Amino acid sequence: MSDDWRADRIGAALAGENPTVMRRLAAGFAVIGDVQFLPGYSVLLADDPGVGRLSDLPRGKRLSFLSDLDLLGEAVERACRRLDPAFRRVNLEILGNTDPFLHAHVWPRFDWEPADRVVLPVWLYPHDRWSDERHRLGPRHDALRAAIGDELDRLRETAA
Repeated sequence: MSDDWRADRIGAALAGENPTVMRRLAAGFAVIGDVQFLPGYSVLLADDPGVGRLSDLPRGKRLSFLSDLDLLGEAVERACRRLDPAFRRVNLEILGNTDPFLHAHVWPRFDWEPADRVVLPVWLYPHDRWSDERHRLGPRHDALRAAIGDELDRLRETAA
């Protein structure tokens, strides 16, 4: 897989060329994270690459984005709880310090995490967790990706 889509993740998603997209939602795209040292890590990308922060959106679109975040968070929670009995909780974050476009992180947390890490923000994990090839998104994550997508579909069906 070429990494060209990484230069414009939202544009690539809009063009159907972002391979991490799991589902198109009302105000964005549910994508599986590039790294999976915490299996199920997902991101909600806003569907407008020019939007840099939540407050840039009109109120209705802002509420849609937050609703999508809630939906993705619950889908990750359900999938991870079903696939790993050590699932603990989900953390939701809108940071925006590195990438200039609006996005939100969905981090599953697990009881098997080191005791000194599980109580801290994910961002304090050592650098090697982020760069180690063993944690890079790949075909071994297809079942997890499908489980999250299926949960998104089920949640949207019940909401309709």
